[in-house]
Amino acid sequence: MIRAMSISLVVASLVFSANVFAKDENKPVGITAGVMSVDVINDGKKTKITRNQDNTNTIKQAFSKTSRPCPPFCIQPATIAPGVETIAELEVMDYLTKIANGDDTILVIDSRTKDWVTKGTIPGSINIPWTLLNASQSDPITIGDIMEEKFNVGGDDDERDFSKAKTLVLFCNGMWCGQSPNNIKSLLKMGYPADKIKWYRGGMQDWEVLGLTTVPGK
Repeated sequence: MIRAMSISLVVASLVFSANVFAKDENKPVGITAGVMSVDVINDGKKTKITRNQDNTNTIKQAFSKTSRPCPPFCIQPATIAPGVETIAELEVMDYLTKIANGDDTILVIDSRTKDWVTKGTIPGSINIPWTLLNASQSDPITIGDIMEEKFNVGGDDDERDFSKAKTLVLFCNGMWCGQSPNNIKSLLKMGYPADKIKWYRGGMQDWEVLGLTTVPGK
């Protein structure tokens, strides 16, 4: 009799646990307690950034590795350079929202090479591969064109005018990625104001961990 009651209690407990887990799997996943989505502009179209609503979702295989060889995939510091602010996901979305609302003084830049970008990027960002801003990989004309046409930097190579330069938010694959840090250091060497550079250190690794919306990059 006692054994039968014990078995019944175990079964009841398992049923209760299964129901609890089932309910957990259907709970909404907000960005913050009061925000479910953020509207941004991607490729000229309104796009919503949300988190994956599947409570059982796991990270994509491309970002599941924990032990890429270092060098080159070494852990980056919390602060990449004096005066350059390190930011996180909410700040990135805030900048994207400002862009969507018509602020043309900001650019969110995916510094990765195209093979990574095509796998998915942050909606509203643009791709400028790190190689195009690196003096050893690029050329003065290409760098000058990007500075003038994309970043709104005046003057020339001898004397650049950064008074109207855009605020740049740069990211790459994550805290182990050196592509956006390389871009940031290159920009600083060219005289770009540190206070106009923001670094999303977590990059795509953290973006994917949080289940945030991605789009195929161009």
